[in-house]
Amino acid sequence: MSSAATKLANAADATSAEAQTLVLDMRKALTSMKSLAVEYERAGKPDKVKQLEDAVQELVASYEDCAYLAEAVKKVPGAYQPSDQATDFRKLIDAEVDKVKGTSRSSGHKDQLIRQFKEAVWDVHHAGQPMPGDEQEELVMTSTQNSILNMHCPLTLKPIIELENPVRCMDCRHIYDKDPIMSHIRRSKAPNCPVAGCPAVLQVARIFCDTFLRMEIEELRSSRPSAPNATEVEDISDQGEDEAEDLMDDDEDE
Repeated sequence: MSSAATKLANAADATSAEAQTLVLDMRKALTSMKSLAVEYERAGKPDKVKQLEDAVQELVASYEDCAYLAEAVKKVPGAYQPSDQATDFRKLIDAEVDKVKGTSRSSGHKDQLIRQFKEAVWDVHHAGQPMPGDEQEELVMTSTQNSILNMHCPLTLKPIIELENPVRCMDCRHIYDKDPIMSHIRRSKAPNCPVAGCPAVLQVARIFCDTFLRMEIEELRSSRPSAPNATEVEDISDQGEDEAEDLMDDDEDE
C-alpha cells in the first residue's frame, strides 16, 4: 500500500470512529429525552412533551444520517482511484453514502426510534393498551427484533450481548464472535454460515461490525430487565422501615 493510500485509510478510520462516537452520544441523548418526556407526561405537561417529540424527530434524522456516514467513510479508500486530477472527496463520500443507504437493512430504524418515544409516553397513562392506529392483536416488532436474527453466536454459543467483537454477515445478517468466525472461514474453501439451515457462503469482505450492529446490541442489552443489586434492596428496605415509623408516629398523634 502506498504512503498516500495508507494516509487515506488511516484518515477514513479516524473519521469513521469519530462519527460512530457521535452516533452513540446521540443514542444516549434520545434515551434521556424519552425519560424526560415520560416525567413531563406524568406531571401533566403536554406542551413540554410535544417540544421534546419535535426535538426527537430532528435528532433521529441526524442520527441515522451520521450512522450512514460512519459506514460510508470506511469504504472511501477502496473506492478511491488515483489520477492526475484533484479528487472530489465530497462527491466520493456522497456516492458511498448512497450505496450504504441502498444496501442497509436498517432503513426503518428511524421510524422505530420515534415509535419507541411515543410508546413510552403513551404507556404512562395507557399501559397495556394499543396506541391509536394499532390493531389489538397486532404484534409490533422493534427495530432490534427485526435486525437481530440470532441471540447467540452459533460457534461459541455465547450471547451476542456479551460479545466483545461482534460482527455480522451482510448477506444473511447473522451475527458471530469475530475471531471464531474468521477461523471458521479460513478452515474451509467455501464456508457456509454456521447457523443451522442458512445457505449463505461466507466471505471475509462481507463480514464486519457495521455501525448499527453495536447500537442494536446495546439497545437489546438495555431492554433486558436487570435484577436489583444489594444496594437497591437495602435502600428499599430502609425506605419501608421509615414509612412504617411515620405511620406509627401518626397513630400515636391521633
